[in-house]
Amino acid sequence: MKIILFVLLAFNIYADIKQDMLNLYQDKKYKEACIMGFANFKYKEQDEDFVSLYAFSCLHSDYIDRLALPIAMLKLSSEARANSAYFSTILMQKKLLYHALIDNKDLSLLRFPSTDYVLSKVFDFYVELGIHEQKEVYLFVDKEDEKLKYKLYIRNDKELKKMVIEEFYDTILLKTHTYW
Repeated sequence: MKIILFVLLAFNIYADIKQDMLNLYQDKKYKEACIMGFANFKYKEQDEDFVSLYAFSCLHSDYIDRLALPIAMLKLSSEARANSAYFSTILMQKKLLYHALIDNKDLSLLRFPSTDYVLSKVFDFYVELGIHEQKEVYLFVDKEDEKLKYKLYIRNDKELKKMVIEEFYDTILLKTHTYW
């Protein structure tokens, strides 16, 4: 009897996690939803809705490296496979852009799909530069809204260089994205 009660109680706890994560996501508390999903991933890894919610939360909180596991797990439905491809594109673009900036690698001959995510936009702008002299700071203007601008640079931290993308609307800083 105690085992059945424990199982029911445990199921109830994990059943509410997805709803709690969805509430956080809808409230734009992406980091909290990502952290909650990470802490409970092993209990819900077979639930593709949970895995997608976790991945989108991590994406919007710039925890892009946490997309690797969802990319591998999302395969059973058409929507899951589309999400996996979307996350794969962004993760690959992050890795390649970081490699290009840190190691001065040319990306001009590469052709990839693109997304509406900020990192993807900046990646496309960078690739369009072609072969060029490395700069300390890159400034890009959005093609659809010229008031929207992106500043790309490397920040040297103690242990690791970090790639930074700042989003501006006119002169107002909207958001800073930091990747490594």
